[in-house]
Amino acid sequence: MDSIIQGIAIYALPLIFAITLHEAAHGYVAKHYGDLTAYAQGRVTLNPLRHIDPIGTVILPLLLLAVSSPYLFGWAKPVPVNFGNLRHPKRDMLWVAAAGPGANLFMALLWALVFKLGLAMPESDYAEPMILMGKAGIFVNAILLVINLLPLPPLDGGRIAVSLLPHRIAYRFSQIEPYGFMILLILMFTGVLVKVIGPFIMITISIVAWFVGL
Repeated sequence: MDSIIQGIAIYALPLIFAITLHEAAHGYVAKHYGDLTAYAQGRVTLNPLRHIDPIGTVILPLLLLAVSSPYLFGWAKPVPVNFGNLRHPKRDMLWVAAAGPGANLFMALLWALVFKLGLAMPESDYAEPMILMGKAGIFVNAILLVINLLPLPPLDGGRIAVSLLPHRIAYRFSQIEPYGFMILLILMFTGVLVKVIGPFIMITISIVAWFVGL
């Protein structure tokens, strides 16, 4: 029980911000390219309460922590984006989709700096919490970055693929979207997802660590 409580204390802040700022980034970039849907609903904000999904942001991550899952997974309320409102829908879709993983990469770098700062002040009472939370922040954001870049609609990687593919192929590929989340869950619970994304997560963590000089 103590280990679960400690895990929650360490992972809560990195996980909440990793998920919610990911969604806020989508809304901000969509607004930049002409779609005000998320902005009109108050979703272009750094306030996590506007993005939290009770199941995806709270219950599922807690369950995964409780069973000592090797990977932490979750989601926030998806930010509504009307791609038809974008000035150049097919082209701008790429940047709106990429904004979420981009936010996770940025946060991974920030948490890496927190980790590095903790290492630099070993005598401080704050050193250990900073090291543990920094490590958790890198890990969580690397996972969300890699998962969301999978080329599977409605994940961001799927939308990026739709943006880049020729129109006819992009249309056919986009038809997978209603089944995308179910496919993802099947891959996750069969263990295939871990085998696929594991190496990419480690590569991402290595790049982040190299970039900040760890």
